[in-house]
Formats: sequence, C-alpha cells, structure tokens
Amino acid sequence: MKNLVELIDVSLTYGKTLAVSNLSMKVPEGSFSAVVGPSGCGKSSLMKLVTGLMPATTGSVLVDNKEISGPVSIVGMAFQNPNLLPWRTTLENVLLPLEVVRPERHQFRARREEFVARAMDLLKIVGLENFADHYPWQLSGGMQQRVSLCRSLIHQPRLLMLDEPFGALDAFTREELWDVLQAIWMERRFTAILVTHDLREALYLADDVHVMSNRPGRVVRTVSTAAFSRPRNEQTFIEPAFNESVMELRADIRQQRMPIDVAAATSAASKVEGAA
Repeated sequence: MKNLVELIDVSLTYGKTLAVSNLSMKVPEGSFSAVVGPSGCGKSSLMKLVTGLMPATTGSVLVDNKEISGPVSIVGMAFQNPNLLPWRTTLENVLLPLEVVRPERHQFRARREEFVARAMDLLKIVGLENFADHYPWQLSGGMQQRVSLCRSLIHQPRLLMLDEPFGALDAFTREELWDVLQAIWMERRFTAILVTHDLREALYLADDVHVMSNRPGRVVRTVSTAAFSRPRNEQTFIEPAFNESVMELRADIRQQRMPIDVAAATSAASKVEGAA
C-alpha cells in the first residue's frame, strides 16, 4: 500500500520558536491515523504542514508522492467548532464548499441536482436527512458537528484532516460520533488524520496512533490498533487489550511531559523560597 502522506525529517520554526524537529511520519492511502501528545507538542503544526498552509523550514512533506509547495487541493478539514453559517440551512451549509472551491464553483448551477443528491447521501449516512431544511440554531451540538463532517466530505477529498472535531461535545455524544465517523470512513475509505487529546478516541478510530514528543515535536512511537477488529463498538471499550493500550499511551505522554513539568515545578519552588 502506497503512502498518501509522508513527512521526512521535517522541522518548522515560528520566529525563534522551533515547533517541530526531526518529524517523520507515514500515512498509507486509505488508512486512518491519529496523532496524540502533550499540549504544545506541535500537533496543530503538523496539520498546517500536511495541508500546505505552512511550508516546512527543513525536510520534506509529500502528499500523493509529490513534495507540496502550497495548499493541498485533495484535503477536507473538520474542526472542533462546526462553524456553520447561521443563515444557511443544513443542506446549504453542506453544499457551501462546492459553491466556493474550484472547479465545482464554475459547475455548480449546471450540476446542482447532482451535488444536492451527493449532500443528501452524506446526510442520510449521519442520520440527518430529515433535517436538511433546518438552520444551525435548530440543531444540537452533536448534530451541528455531523453537518460539519458532511461539509468536509462533500467534495470527495482523498485526505480528511480532523482537528479535535469532538472535543467540545459531551462524552455520550462524542462516542456516538465516533461510530458515525467510523461508518463513513469504512464506506468511503478516504485517508484520515485525526489530531486529538482523547486517547480512547485515537485507539477506537485509528489504524495507527502516532505519539509526539514535547516541543519541538517529533513522533517517538507508533502504535498499531490492528488487534481491535472493525467495526468497533461498545464491546471494544471493555477489551483488556484496549484499556492496556490506553494506559500505555497515557504513560508515554506523561513521560514526554515530565521534563518540562519537573523543570517548571523546580523553578516555581525556587521563586517561592527566594520570596520567603
């Protein structure tokens, strides 16, 4: 299986801040990868690098075997905030990318019926086909996030980038949407990269979980979830191997955080003693 995304010894500097260094990662086409790590480790920087929103300072970022030099056209994106336009219905929000992005925007009027059918098919998959004419204020937070997922997939991207898409939702709704996303991915088989702080979410959804170090971020370990059969469901959560993997990931991230946490605590203690 070829890699759709590959980062090779990448570094990224913001001003004087080195965000990532020696970052290498491979994402096979059609696979689902997750990226976890301590806060500030460079997960968002990785998203910008892969989508071409930020150029690498050094190293190479390849998408579809080509080194990228600008925004990547085969990407769909979903974020923690659904960012639905309040004056547009559910259907109109899903169709929005086709109205503004080339080449579909030049074909929108001629192909509107086809595009509407595509949008309704996605809404049916996520259980919102009866809410196509509703406005965002008429939808729950979980329903809005489902609309956001449909919108990110309406132009049939080969690569879906997910930046904490369920982080603002309650635990029950979040787990419901894991199943929704899993069902869409298993049907469409696009390549997905999920950035998350939720270790259960990462293990439940992904084929591979990449653990990043503290800043400057790099991948220090990759965990395969092949032992957990698909489709995954509530039984997955009670598998001993699943929970062991959660604890191992937590230990990995705690270890990555420790050097800075210890240094910060030591520094704070010294200041308190000096003030006394």
